[in-house]
Amino acid sequence: MVPVKPLLFVIIGQTATGKNAVARLITPSLQSEIISVDSMKIYRGLDIGTAKPSSFEQKKNHYHFIDIRSPSESYNVANFVEDCDQVVENIDRRKKRPLLVVGTPLYLKRLFKGIFEVNPVDAKLRRELESLADEKGSAFLYERLKKSDPVRAAQLHPNDRRRIIRALEVQTLTGQPMSRLQTQDSESERRYPTKIVGLRRERENLYQRIDQRVERMFDSGLVSEVKTVLAQDSFSKQAAQAVGYKEVIQHLNGELSLVEAKELVKRNTRRLARRQMTWFRSFPDIHWVDLKPDEPPAETMIRVRSIFQG
Repeated sequence: MVPVKPLLFVIIGQTATGKNAVARLITPSLQSEIISVDSMKIYRGLDIGTAKPSSFEQKKNHYHFIDIRSPSESYNVANFVEDCDQVVENIDRRKKRPLLVVGTPLYLKRLFKGIFEVNPVDAKLRRELESLADEKGSAFLYERLKKSDPVRAAQLHPNDRRRIIRALEVQTLTGQPMSRLQTQDSESERRYPTKIVGLRRERENLYQRIDQRVERMFDSGLVSEVKTVLAQDSFSKQAAQAVGYKEVIQHLNGELSLVEAKELVKRNTRRLARRQMTWFRSFPDIHWVDLKPDEPPAETMIRVRSIFQG
C-alpha cells in the first residue's frame, strides 16, 4: 500500500504582502509548524535584508529552513526538495501540520513536481555553450534555439544568455525540447496534497510597502550587516546576487552611493515582486485573498484560516 502523504497548507504572495505575519498568527489554530520556502532566509547572518523573523518568533512558531547554511555555502533547489521531504515527514510524525510560507516559487514547484527528471546538469557542456556565447554572442545561440525549440525561444529575449544556454543544455542532455518537458511537468501529479492561499495587494499598495520595508532595512543597519558578513565570511555566488545584498556590496565597493544603492534595492525588489507573480500564475488552484491597504494581519488570518479549514 502506498503511504498517504500529509496535506500541505501553503501561503504564497509577493514580497512585502505580509505572509509571515499571517502565518505566525494562524499556527496555533492549525497546530502547524512553519516551513520557510525562501532561498535566502537559509543563510545565517543575512537577517535584515531577508526580513527574517526574530529568534524568538522562530522558536515560538517552530520555523524550519532558517539559518541552516553559512553565506559562503551554496544551497539549491535540489537540496531543498530532499531536505523538505524529511522535514515534512518529521512534522507529520509529531502529529502537526506543515505550513509552507513561500518566497521562492521555484522551490515550491519542484517540491510539488520532483527534481531530477527536468534538471540535468553537465558542467563541460555548460562551459562549451558559454564559450560559444563569448565568441559569437547570445544571438547566435538564440538562433540555434529558435530552430530546435521555437516555443521556448519565443518565451525568451535574444539577449537572455543564461536561459538560452540552459534550454540548449537541457535539450542536448535529454533529447527533448525544454518546452515539451515543461508541458509534461505541468501535467504531472503533485507529490503532496495541498491547499494554497495567495495573499494579493493592489500594485500601488504593494510598492508603497516595498519602499517602506527597504527604508526600514537601511535604518536597521543593512549596510553594517553586510560589512559584518564580509569581515567574518564570504558570500556565495547565490547569496551575493540576492536583492538588497548585491546593491549594498556594490555600494561598499564604491560603485554606488548609499542613496543610489537604496533606490536600486527598491527598484529591484519591485521587479522581484513582478517575477514572483508570474511564477504564481503557474499554480492553477490558488485561493486568492485580496487585502485592503489597512487590513490588520489578524483579520487576514481569519480569512485564510477559513479557507484552510473549509
